[in-house]
Amino acid sequence: MGTITARKRKDGTVGYTAQIRIKRDGQVVHSESQTFDRRPAAMLWLKRRESELATPGALDKLKASDPTLAEVIDRYLGESRRYYGKTKVQVLRTIQASELGAIRCSELQSPHIVSFAQNLRVQPQTVANYLSHLAAVFSVARPAWGYPLDKQAIDDARTVAKRIGLISNARTRNRRPTLEELDRLMDHYTVMQAKRSDAIPMTDIIRFAIFSTRRLDEITRITWEDLDRVNLEVVVRDMKNPGEKIGNDVRCTLTPEAMALIEKQPTRSGRIFPFNSDSISTSFTRTCALLGIEDLHFHDLRHEGVSRLFELGWTIPQVACVSGHRTWASLKRYTHIRQSGDKYADWRWNPLRTSLIDQQGKGLPS
Repeated sequence: MGTITARKRKDGTVGYTAQIRIKRDGQVVHSESQTFDRRPAAMLWLKRRESELATPGALDKLKASDPTLAEVIDRYLGESRRYYGKTKVQVLRTIQASELGAIRCSELQSPHIVSFAQNLRVQPQTVANYLSHLAAVFSVARPAWGYPLDKQAIDDARTVAKRIGLISNARTRNRRPTLEELDRLMDHYTVMQAKRSDAIPMTDIIRFAIFSTRRLDEITRITWEDLDRVNLEVVVRDMKNPGEKIGNDVRCTLTPEAMALIEKQPTRSGRIFPFNSDSISTSFTRTCALLGIEDLHFHDLRHEGVSRLFELGWTIPQVACVSGHRTWASLKRYTHIRQSGDKYADWRWNPLRTSLIDQQGKGLPS
């Protein structure tokens, strides 16, 4: 049996919410509601819907048009022609497997989402990512497939989560490696590479990350075919950005140091650094732990490279040509850096020092 509840609105008027809840074996199998300005209209809708739902097979048909959130996520991931990164897919699969995923679209409200966010054992910025990826599903479900998933529910949940401190923006990370730390990494990997001829050339990859300002996945994707030696440029395919990734191909300037490292590689076709990015990341993390280098991530090398260019006196447009930033706003965080010269000019691992390159080829530290 349905109920009608009167609630006073902010503008002083009264709204009448008619709600129907159908139970089977003590469990709610269907719930829906609608709000009206007048009680008679609410009553009329209530009687009509109760009559329609009493028709044999009505609930089975309704379930098909009112799937669970988990089923909606499946369709969202399955039908989209866009590429979703592994992080987004992992987040949506986690939501899918949670109690939130078992709730039907018509029943899903903001308190359910807030409760889910409160139970996540992750950092506030990660909670924000969860809700952001979930919001993308909400934005598609009703207009694309007619599912009764209320976008206002996710908007309200994000507002509440922000007000009570469940979510926050990611903190700006400013960790930069010291030359002493980099020396220790270079020496360690030189010994490793001398022992195994098939080892990943981590000394080259670490330096290339700094001098090219490339992300790890980008380093392992760039190819000889996309290299322009004459203009010191390379096309970075599918560069990460807040919108599209697939098809976002960006022509980036190479510094002389980065070009020297490319020319040092043994192959001349296919990928310039034909190695697995996960293996590189794992090796870097483990080696930092082994050497006692604390809180240094591989991605910090990109930050180091961008910072170096500003220290050389480069302008934002010049740096963007190397880093590939689509907008300059994200580079404004570096504008506090004042020109101070190149700390790598006399570094014994500087790729432009040909004597070092020769020694590296023999597996010997300088």
